[in-house]
Amino acid sequence: YSNVVKLIEELLMDFIGKIAINKGWSDDKKYCVTDQNNQKYLLRVSDKEKFDSKKIEFDMMEKVASLGVRMCKPIKFELCGDEVHSIHEWIDGRDAMDTILTYSENQQYTYGVEAGRMLRKIHTIPATEVCEDWEIFFNRKIDNKISKYKECPVQYESGQIFIDFLNENRELLKNRPQVFQHGDYHIGNFMNGEDLEIYVIDFDRFDVGDPWEEFNRIVWSAQVSPSFASGMIDGYFDDKVPDLFWKLLAVYILSNLIGALPWAFPYGEEEVSVMQNQAKEILEWYDYMNRLVPSWYMNKNNTE
Repeated sequence: YSNVVKLIEELLMDFIGKIAINKGWSDDKKYCVTDQNNQKYLLRVSDKEKFDSKKIEFDMMEKVASLGVRMCKPIKFELCGDEVHSIHEWIDGRDAMDTILTYSENQQYTYGVEAGRMLRKIHTIPATEVCEDWEIFFNRKIDNKISKYKECPVQYESGQIFIDFLNENRELLKNRPQVFQHGDYHIGNFMNGEDLEIYVIDFDRFDVGDPWEEFNRIVWSAQVSPSFASGMIDGYFDDKVPDLFWKLLAVYILSNLIGALPWAFPYGEEEVSVMQNQAKEILEWYDYMNRLVPSWYMNKNNTE
């Protein structure tokens, strides 16, 4: 690995090809660059004002890579004039969002298990800076979201059910640990490699917090592939999912959902409609909060 770094440093910046990648939600500019040996790399370019946060991100990615997580391994980080450049290994493959349904349900589940196991490794990295107790921090977040939701000109049809559930389960936030989080862990941030392995990408929303909060975006994975989402949970917990997880998962999903409507409102009817539909779907998953395990979840190893 150190030899690869030396080689890159020698070749930098003798790239003979550069193709822009216009995908994802990141503010970074992304390019597929090619060196004189026709070796491809991923180049991420950020404004120099982001130097400090990008350096932390790069260092954290090095820690994640050292744990054996399949990803675009970080290779070099430097300031180039007004830009911050980070160079990573290139993955030949396609976005998992586009390819996951081309596989059998068993294979989708297997990829989910791998994603869950990788997340468990990521969560072994302790939080570097914990500013305050998680219960205090997240309760304030819930309060803010409920307040903005109530001020929003549109509401969910059964929004009060969500608010009641959040208020009734706040005590579950007590004594939760905090770790390094990927920050945006869902099917849209994975790739299926040509080697048929699954890779996690885009660490630029990294954060610290309750490791189980990282599952708050599993909604998007479950909407695309319930098998992948189920596998992710089973892989993370090695098929021993604690009851407390399901309760906290509902808290984190509903907190996101309540916050999403006031966020979507300024963007117009289309975005509002997406969130309204998602609320209906989540209500069905949880049978109006009468069940704690969402209806899409299927444990392949413990079918009774």
